[in-house]
Amino acid sequence: MVSEYDVIVIGAGPSGATAALNLVRAGLKTAFFESTTTPSSLSIAPLIENYPAFEGKGYELLDLMRVQAMKAGAEYKMEPVIRVEKENKKFRVFSEYGEYSASAIIIATGGKHRELGVPGEKEFIGKGVSYCAVCDGNFFKGRRVLMVGGGYGAVNESIYLKDVGCDVSLITKREFPAAESALLEKFNEKKIPVIGRSRVLRIEGGNRVERVIIQNIDTGEEKVIEADGVFIAVGKKPQTEIFSEIGVRMDSKGYIIVDKFQATNVEGVFAAGDCCDNPLKQIVTACGDGAVAAQSAYKYLKLNK
Repeated sequence: MVSEYDVIVIGAGPSGATAALNLVRAGLKTAFFESTTTPSSLSIAPLIENYPAFEGKGYELLDLMRVQAMKAGAEYKMEPVIRVEKENKKFRVFSEYGEYSASAIIIATGGKHRELGVPGEKEFIGKGVSYCAVCDGNFFKGRRVLMVGGGYGAVNESIYLKDVGCDVSLITKREFPAAESALLEKFNEKKIPVIGRSRVLRIEGGNRVERVIIQNIDTGEEKVIEADGVFIAVGKKPQTEIFSEIGVRMDSKGYIIVDKFQATNVEGVFAAGDCCDNPLKQIVTACGDGAVAAQSAYKYLKLNK
């Protein structure tokens, strides 16, 4: 049996939840879907301090957004969407658990972690290699761990690891990590060692991670660092692969190309948040994208504009 909606939102992060809220408030029957394998980045953010009127853990803010959308009437489904098909002016959305139909869709799938692509990385996932400090940091209390990355995520998660009792050092290709000054000030207060101008060559160990071999970018010198864990935060890549099948245009990096109304090149398909190549990837901009996409979908369905 196919469940029918006016709009289906694929993604339940800040852009997806905001879109769902605005859609139901506009009187449209709406469902928003979350993947069980790659949850929203917000759900694993250790501390949010740059969203207006909120300070706290990422999952707390995300819960507020989702609950608000559901209270307004949106249906929340924790079901990974695996395929989308276009039939005339309708869309068929297939999840792992069911089949759904809608007259418009909003893509809000965000991104998933990028890998280093070094020997030992895949072999030690779950055995010392992690992409989520909030998920796994508590398992490394009192142990030496390495954070690999040089941006906001790496800095934020390094602070979290330090706070839960890990002996953490940060490895970055930069001289020093880059983030907003307030966050860097907190990072410096924690006295977290930085190993700058360095790259990871390989991760080694027996049954678990035991050491990491790094290389100085400038001198080529290699160094062995004993460690029990490696946390990787080197950015994200958009989760957009399945939408190429319905002709959604993307750039060379896989980001969905949208206009100022968050509309794609496919009639009835809109996109919002980190799956688009926005100049600023923050919660507040993702919410803005979601609101614009919802308004555009409403006009497409109801006002024919």
